[in-house]
Amino acid sequence: MSKQQTPNQQSLKMLLDIASFLSPYKAAITGAAIALLFTSGMTLSLGQGFRILVDKGFAIGSQKELTQSIAIILVIVFFLALGTFVRFYLVSWIGERVTADIRKAVFNHVIGLHPGYFETNLSSEIQSRVTTDTTLLQSVIGSSVSLALRNTLMMLGGVIWLFITNPKLTGIVMISVPLVFAPILILGRRVRRLSRDSQDEIAHVGSYIGESLQNVKTVQSYNHQDIDRQNFAEHVEAAFAVSVQRIRHRSWLIALVMVLIFSAIALMIWVGGNDVIAGRITGGELMAFVFYSFIVGSSVVAVSQVIGELQRAAGATERLMELLHAENLILAPVHAEHLPQTVRGKLSIEKLQFSYPSRPESAAIANLDLDIAAGSNVALVGPSGAGKTTLFDLLMRFYDPQAGMISLDGVGIKSLPPEELRQHIAIVPQQPALFSDNVRENIRYGRPDATDAEVERAAEAAFATEFIDNLSEKYGTYLGESGVRLSGGQRQRIAIARAILKDPKILLLDEATSALDAQSEYMVQQALEKLMQNRTTLIIAHRLATVVNVDRIVVLENGELVASGKHKELLASSPLYARLAELQFDQGLTTK
Repeated sequence: MSKQQTPNQQSLKMLLDIASFLSPYKAAITGAAIALLFTSGMTLSLGQGFRILVDKGFAIGSQKELTQSIAIILVIVFFLALGTFVRFYLVSWIGERVTADIRKAVFNHVIGLHPGYFETNLSSEIQSRVTTDTTLLQSVIGSSVSLALRNTLMMLGGVIWLFITNPKLTGIVMISVPLVFAPILILGRRVRRLSRDSQDEIAHVGSYIGESLQNVKTVQSYNHQDIDRQNFAEHVEAAFAVSVQRIRHRSWLIALVMVLIFSAIALMIWVGGNDVIAGRITGGELMAFVFYSFIVGSSVVAVSQVIGELQRAAGATERLMELLHAENLILAPVHAEHLPQTVRGKLSIEKLQFSYPSRPESAAIANLDLDIAAGSNVALVGPSGAGKTTLFDLLMRFYDPQAGMISLDGVGIKSLPPEELRQHIAIVPQQPALFSDNVRENIRYGRPDATDAEVERAAEAAFATEFIDNLSEKYGTYLGESGVRLSGGQRQRIAIARAILKDPKILLLDEATSALDAQSEYMVQQALEKLMQNRTTLIIAHRLATVVNVDRIVVLENGELVASGKHKELLASSPLYARLAELQFDQGLTTK
């Protein structure tokens, strides 16, 4: 078991994570660094330009010297503008590029995580991290870091020029440095914690919005709008309260720094002004010193502001890196086995035991033994909670059992790469998942390389062309979020067409005709029966009338196999099956 990391170790790990995303762009970073050094040097050179302007332009009263001084300042400003353009472009490009890379890396990792991860982590909160947190990170990488480095260089360069110009006055300015950095260190750590809390609260707000809008029909049908408005307002106010605390701490930080720095500068000007009056320094030297003091003071203020942004970004980065380092419990083994070249579809289940991670005390599957011959069709029946859907999840290896094993054609599925296993399985769930794309791409989801003609043949086999031909753009019609523009039966037929197109060896049908009217159900049932030929098919059935003619019916209860056989056999031998049949059929049919 790994030891708990200290805050310093976490910060170091976070910096290394960010550095790994920056490392591919060394050329752009080098260019930005050179431009940063160049612009800092040009800005500091302005102080000498102002000294020459005062001592040679104003004091001497020579028009020629004044013109030359102004020309020098304009040349410095020109090169400063050029360097600023290069610095801003490169730094902004790096920020956008790294943010895009982080978004892709986080999504690529999260999309492959085992489904159990999403039992305890809301998808809408993950979405908030990938969008909101990366946007904040982009702002910091593409702006705040550059400002922090630029102002740090300006501060150091300004201090050096202060010592060169007048060591005595510099001592006055330097007295304020410890006073400035103390509140930065003390308040900065609290700002970082509050920034993390703020991002978490914002994620909760986004999560609540997503959940309510996705289920808006349910919300309105139960007249739940007022309660949802109240709950949402509470989430928003909680996020606001945390943000106010963060803003208050940052405001105190900035105000303290400004008072301390500019008080020191005022004191320095008073002392320097007396030295000019006494003739100990020139007006140009005081002008240059005031300029460098202002540079140092404003740089310290800017750094204190940026540190607040960096602390806020640190909270966002922590949340992103948590996602990026989330452990995937379903992985291909190091020394993977592979299925035979010709997959037959024989399934063997031995001593299977499984409990969901969120409910470890309750067994969803208990000591299950089951052999399914290649090419046979088997129905799984039983009351809700019997373990039917759980068995599908285990066959797809969305979860791994705590004990026992599942084999496909004699190869344990845990020893297979998950992608290889799932390549030979197609599932048609009770509530089909459609995407906000067009009809063609939703069907092609089962086999991305399929031609348009193959897609249309699959739709025809699923009896989906009946309604597709009546859509505004036929196969090019966009279906909206979760296929909202289609009826339940139409969505079901799209899902069936998707499975037909994939042409798998194993079919998992989760009450695949439940959303269809009688006529559509009859047509789709014919298509499924044709599709089921020479394939291993498992059917979750709540309506026994749809499975009376399958090769075998398996009765499950509380995760255990309690009976197995044909419809007529089970009517006589299984009290549970007989009771289920009696509830669904006329009394006369149960005895036939």
